[in-house]
Amino acid sequence: MALRPEYLMEAFELGTFMLAACTFATLLGHPSSPVVRLLPDPFARRMTMGLAMGFTAVGLIYSPWGQQSGAHFNPSVTLTYLRLHKIDRSDAVAYVVAQFVGGVVGVGLAAILLGRLVAHPAVEYAATQPGAAGIAVAFLAEALISFVLMSMILFASNQPRLARHTGWIAGALVVTYITIESPISGMSMNPAWSFASALVGRHWTALWIYFSAPLIGMFAAAELRVRLRGASSVLCAKLNHHGRRRCIFRCRFAELGDTR
Repeated sequence: MALRPEYLMEAFELGTFMLAACTFATLLGHPSSPVVRLLPDPFARRMTMGLAMGFTAVGLIYSPWGQQSGAHFNPSVTLTYLRLHKIDRSDAVAYVVAQFVGGVVGVGLAAILLGRLVAHPAVEYAATQPGAAGIAVAFLAEALISFVLMSMILFASNQPRLARHTGWIAGALVVTYITIESPISGMSMNPAWSFASALVGRHWTALWIYFSAPLIGMFAAAELRVRLRGASSVLCAKLNHHGRRRCIFRCRFAELGDTR
C-alpha cells in the first residue's frame, strides 16, 4: 500500500480539530476561566462552543488539505464511504488509522499546552460522555444526529447547486448539535474524537456508544440514499469537491466533466 499525503492530511485535520476542542472546552468550561464568568449561562457557553467548533470544521473542510483529502476526519464518515464503494479498502484503513493517531496527538498536545486546566473535571479533555438521561438515550441521540449529518452530506454534496456549500451545512449542524444535543450524549459522532479524549484523560465511560452509534446512524443514511436514489447518485467521497485538488477516490465527477 502506497503512503499517500492524504493520510497525513486526515491526521492533521482531526488533530487540529481536537486541539481546538480542548482549547475552547477549557475556555468555556473551566471554573477559573474569565469567559465562564462573562457567560454564566450554560446554554450561552454551549452555543459559543458550537460556533467555535462549527467554524473550525468549516475551516478544515475548505482548507487546501481538506479539499484534497476529502475532509472526513471521522472514521464513521470514511467507513460509510467505504460502504458506498467510493474509497478503496486500503485507503479507508489508512484514513481510519490516521484519524485515530491525529486525534490522540491533538489531545496530547492540548495536555502539554494547557496542563491541568484541560484535565479539570469540568473539561476532561473535551470528553464525550452520556448525559443525565442515561446510556440508552445517549446511544439513540448519537445514532440520530449521525444519521442526519450523513444524510445532509450525501444530499448536498451530490446536488450541483449545493455541493460547494456542503461544508457550511455540516458546520451549521455541528453548531446546532453542540448547542442543543451535547447535554444528552456529549455530541461526538466521531469514534476517534471520543477515543482520543478517553485515552489521554483515562475516562472510558460508555465508550462503546461512540464507536457503534455514529456508524449505525451513518450506515443507515447511506442505505436510505442507495434505496431512494441508487448507488450511482453518490459521486465522490469528498465533502468539498470544488477546486482542482487531486482526488484519490472512486470519483465520478471527472467522467461527468464536472469539478464543482
